[in-house]
Amino acid sequence: MSHVQSMLDAYPKDLGGIDKAKLAACIAACFECAQTCTACADACLGEEQVADLVTCIRTDLDCADICAATGNVLTRRTGGDAATVRALVEACRTACRACAEDCERHASMHEHCRLCAEACRRCEQACSDLLGALG
Repeated sequence: MSHVQSMLDAYPKDLGGIDKAKLAACIAACFECAQTCTACADACLGEEQVADLVTCIRTDLDCADICAATGNVLTRRTGGDAATVRALVEACRTACRACAEDCERHASMHEHCRLCAEACRRCEQACSDLLGALG
């Protein structure tokens, strides 16, 4: 059991019928993706052809910020607005898809982009799964 899952299980109130496993998976995927995208952007800055990676760096950093915000909001279970949560998870899914597509274009040349694309695809899927569970 993950620490995220343990914290959700320890929550003192009902989570409103949300599938805890999907919620925990999405929170973990968001934070992992945020870290991976930040690391990818930094690795891109270290490449010799950094000018060719400007868009990738920007996409990485935007995705990292959106994933971190989504993970934080999903972690807070007291009170939240369901429409805001849904919109944020949808935005995270969109950002992850865009970042994965951008990094996939560079994946054959840069291992960090391949790894980033994989993390983004996992987060995109976790967001989709959670959205499906939200109804």
